[in-house]
Amino acid sequence: MIAFVVGCWISLPAQAAVREYWVAAEKTTWNYVPSGQNMIKPDAGLGVWGKTPAYTKYRYIGYTDGSYTQPLAQPEWMGILGPELRAVVGDTIKVHFLNKTDRPLSMHPHGMFYDKDNEGADGAGAGASVPAGKSYTYTWVADEAAGPGPMDPSSIVWLYHSHVMEEEEANLGLIGTIIVTRQGMARSASDPAPRDVDQEFTALFMIFNEEGGEESGLKHTINGRIFGNLEGYKTSLGKRVRWHVVALGNETDNHTVHWHGQTVLDHGRRTDVVEVLPASMTSVDMVPRSPGHWLLHCHVDDHMMAGMSTRWHVMP
Repeated sequence: MIAFVVGCWISLPAQAAVREYWVAAEKTTWNYVPSGQNMIKPDAGLGVWGKTPAYTKYRYIGYTDGSYTQPLAQPEWMGILGPELRAVVGDTIKVHFLNKTDRPLSMHPHGMFYDKDNEGADGAGAGASVPAGKSYTYTWVADEAAGPGPMDPSSIVWLYHSHVMEEEEANLGLIGTIIVTRQGMARSASDPAPRDVDQEFTALFMIFNEEGGEESGLKHTINGRIFGNLEGYKTSLGKRVRWHVVALGNETDNHTVHWHGQTVLDHGRRTDVVEVLPASMTSVDMVPRSPGHWLLHCHVDDHMMAGMSTRWHVMP
């Protein structure tokens, strides 16, 4: 099938779908430590990082339709992340974006096919800067170059984030992910998730700078939580689990992501530590082999000390 998409003609599979999402940017309060406790080492406390647990943030919130009245439910483990956008290779993603905040914002996708109006960045094009109170519909295509490569698993992860003042807006909390599944590997026409895995988790490793570089404001987070306050990573023995691991931030956001109790297959390489840098994206597979409540953390010493840890749970 030949289709005219975002300004030019491209070839799409005959079964390609248009997948619509409604996303608003909203000003909220975010608590990095909702329990008020160090859930990894209770006796150690929270140190300086627990001095101020909550800050004003900006987030992407998903809605069920264009009325923007019913928020989409998200798994607890997603934390601060915006709604997960999904597609199969060949699909078109339409994101109806409503800026409900007090500043111009955008949505810029990594990996997708788009024209200048749908880039959501670079100060050019209709979608580069959506004013406060206004809306814009982005059209992105998950073409072959946006999908899994020959050595990739059946689904891969891409970031999206605001890109009007890009050096500020990820730190504000305007971050989400896009999952693209290889053609022919979706569970069904209505469910673009890959059929060869049972569960998919996403983990964003990022240091949020809340106080101009003061140590107490450097929140070393996994999905916006510190010291084990991210809940919800739960699976069972023998499940086929895919982890989408991403990072954003500054030069200090060099992370070594380590799972206790299990190894992962990283594009053919067996390991239990995956390296990510700012704006890195990778997808790895595991089949849990040992029940328990296992640590998931960055193995950089300073990052561990500052709370970049949580637990993932494997049930018998």
